Amino acid sequence: MLEYLNEGESGCRFVVKSAQGHPLLESVSFPNREDAREQVRLLQPTLRDPAIFERRTDHRGRFQFTLRSPGGQVLGHSQFYQSEAGMENGIANIRQQLGSLEL
Repeated sequence: MLEYLNEGESGCRFVVKSAQGHPLLESVSFPNREDAREQVRLLQPTLRDPAIFERRTDHRGRFQFTLRSPGGQVLGHSQFYQSEAGMENGIANIRQQLGSLEL
């Protein structure tokens, strides 16, 4: 599930949610909804590229990933996960949710 959040004059974000409605990833702000939709459309063919997901662990041992465009631009960040397996499941869900969209 993909939602767009209007932020007034400051732009628009997209949020990718699991089938159960839990947020998996929140994007950075885009100037408008059309730019956010276009970025999702451009991202779809690259979802199988492992380089677009940057994985990291914070100082508390929690896991998080950053979604990047093929050019390296940060597009969004995941929630924090308690396990690496949970984070990998989140990435798999992102691939499934964004890959199945018809834009």
